[in-house]
Amino acid sequence: MTTHNSLQPDRPADPQALVSREQTQAKMDLRAQAAALIKLYAHYTLADRLEAQSAELGERTLLIYEGRRFSYAEVNRQADRVAHAAAALGLKCGDVCAIALENRPAFFFTWFGLTKLGVTVAFINSQIQGVPLVHAIKTTDAKAVIVGEECSELFARTLSSHPELAQTPLYLLPDAELPTERSNTLGQLSAGIFSDGFIQAFENAATTSFPTALRESLKAEDPTLLIFTSGTTGLPKAAIYSHMRWLTSGDVMQVTVNAGPDDVFYCCLPLYHGAAATSVTSTALAGGSAIVLRRKFSVRRFWSDVIEYGVTVVQYIGEICRYLLNYDDAVNDAKGNHQHQVRAMLGAGLTAASWQRWLEKFSPESGTMDIFEGWGSTEANTNLINLDNYIGSCGRVPDWNKTNFRLVRFDTETQQHVRDNAGNYLACQPGEVGEGLGMIIQHPEFGGGRFEGYTSAAATEQKILRDVFVNGDAYWRSGDLLRFDADGYFYFVDRIGDTFRWKSENVSTQEVAAELADFSGIETINIYGVQVPEHEGRAGMAAIVMQPGQAFDAQGFYDFSAACLPGYACPQFVRVSDNADMTSTFKLRKVDLQKQGYDPVACNEPLFVRDDKTGTYQPLSDAALAAVGFLPFDSHTE
Repeated sequence: MTTHNSLQPDRPADPQALVSREQTQAKMDLRAQAAALIKLYAHYTLADRLEAQSAELGERTLLIYEGRRFSYAEVNRQADRVAHAAAALGLKCGDVCAIALENRPAFFFTWFGLTKLGVTVAFINSQIQGVPLVHAIKTTDAKAVIVGEECSELFARTLSSHPELAQTPLYLLPDAELPTERSNTLGQLSAGIFSDGFIQAFENAATTSFPTALRESLKAEDPTLLIFTSGTTGLPKAAIYSHMRWLTSGDVMQVTVNAGPDDVFYCCLPLYHGAAATSVTSTALAGGSAIVLRRKFSVRRFWSDVIEYGVTVVQYIGEICRYLLNYDDAVNDAKGNHQHQVRAMLGAGLTAASWQRWLEKFSPESGTMDIFEGWGSTEANTNLINLDNYIGSCGRVPDWNKTNFRLVRFDTETQQHVRDNAGNYLACQPGEVGEGLGMIIQHPEFGGGRFEGYTSAAATEQKILRDVFVNGDAYWRSGDLLRFDADGYFYFVDRIGDTFRWKSENVSTQEVAAELADFSGIETINIYGVQVPEHEGRAGMAAIVMQPGQAFDAQGFYDFSAACLPGYACPQFVRVSDNADMTSTFKLRKVDLQKQGYDPVACNEPLFVRDDKTGTYQPLSDAALAAVGFLPFDSHTE
C-alpha cells in the first residue's frame, strides 16, 4: 500500500484569511507527485490494486452495509467468484459488460470481479428506461448486461416497446432486500425475459483466486469503466475511464485527505455516477480505508450512520448538505450535531452560505472539519479543488504555469467565445466569466491532461476546441462557466446552453422535451431550467402550448412524466401558454422564460408546481410552493 505526505488544508484563525499562493502550490505539487505514480504503459490495473490491498490488509473492513461488514479479503473472494462466473459465460478480456444495480455489496463484487477478468464495466443508471436505456446498452457495445432485480421492472417495460434490447443477454441478479410481494411480481414479469445463467454460474464458481494471466495484456492506459455523463444536448454519452485515471484519482485524493486504514468513508451517492465510483472508492482503496455504503441517501439516517460507524470522510453534493441543514432546523431545533468524527468533506455544489452554516452546526467537537470543494466532471482532463478551506470557492490556481486548466471569455448573450482580431480565444481576467477548458496533453508516460473521450468518436470531437491560443493546440471544453478573483480562487457560475443540473444530475432539455412531446393534446413543449431560491442548480420547467380545444390535464401530465422520466428530470413547474415563444426560424426561445421563471406576475399564465406527495401538479400558490419546500420566485436570481 502506497502512502503519501498529508495535504491537510491550512486553517488560519480567520476562516477567510488568505493562504499564500506558495502554500497552496506546495499542496498542489504533492498532488502532482501522486498523479505521476501510475505509468501509462504499466501492466497494473484496478484489479491488481484490490488484490494487493487484500493481501496486505486481509480481514480489515472494506465495506459496511446495513450493519454487515465485508473485509478486504472477503470482497476479493467474492470478486474472484464473479470473475470465474463471467468467464464461464464466455466473457473475456477486452469485452464490455454493463451492470444495472443500486448501491449494495453486489455492485462492488460484480464490478471488481469483471475487472479481474479484464472486462470493461459499463455503469447503467438504475433509474432510466425506454430510449435512454436502449441507447445506453447500444452505445457501450456491451456483450451482456447484469441486471439487479431492483432494476428489472424498468428493463421489462423497455423490452415491451423496444424488443431489440433482448439482442443483448440480460442476466438477472436477485435482490434479497426486495419486499416479498414485489419480488414475486417482478418474478412473474421477468419470466422469459432474463436469464439466470449468471447466478447459476456464480453458485457453481470456483473459490480459488482468479488467474491474473487472463488480463496480463492490459495496460494502465486501457479502459476499465464506461460512465455515462449528460452532454449539452441529446442522450447521455459513455465516458471512457482508464485504469490509470481511476487509480490516479485515488492516489491524488489519498494524499489530499491523508486517508489511511483508520478512516471510514461514507458513500450515499449512486455508484453508477463517477463521484462515488471513482473519488470515494478509489481513494478508500488507495488508503486501505473502509466504506460505509447506503443504498440511497437518507436525511434521517445520516448522522446516526456517521456516529455508529465512526465515519471520518464524507462525500457530498450541495443539495445533500442543504437537506441536512434544513432537517436539523426542523427536527433538532437547529442545535446541530458535534458528537462525531467527520474530519473531511469531499464534493461540489456547496454554496458559501450553506458552507458557513455547515461548519457552525456540524464541526466535530473533538477537532476541525476540512471542506474540499471541487470542480470537474467524469470525462474531464482537468479539475479544480479548494485545498485552503476558503469558503465559497471551488478551487484555486496559484500558478498558471503549473496547470493545464484555462478559463476563456464567453459571451452569454451570443453564446459564443470571445476572440481577438487574429481569431484567438481570450483568457479571462479576474472577475470575468468564461468557460473552463483543459489543455489536452499526450505524454508517453504520464496520463495527466489526457482526454479519454467517449465511446462515440463524434461526441469526443465535439468536446474539443482546436487552435485556441496557438495553431495546433487542443483543449477539452467543460460547458461550465466560472470566474476567479484577484487571489486566484475560482467560483462556479452556471452551465452553458440548454443543460442544467438538478439533484446532482445533468438534465438535457432536448431529451426531456422529446420524452414528453407525446403527451396527449400538446402542441409544443419547451423545457428549461429556472433557479429556485436556496436550492443548488436549476429546477426543470415546462412551457406548454396545448392544441386547440385541448385543456391541460395536470394529473395526466404527472402520471405521464413519472412513467417516462427519472424523478430528477421531471419538470418541477409547468406554465400553460397560449403561444410558443419562437424565433423566425422556428427555434424555441428560453431566455425570457427563464427570467420570468415561475413568477405569477411576470408570467400571467396558469402555473403549476409538481407535488410528489399528492402525486399531481398543483396550481401554483404560496401554500403549494411551501408544501413542496420551494420559496417564491426571485427575479434577481436570474
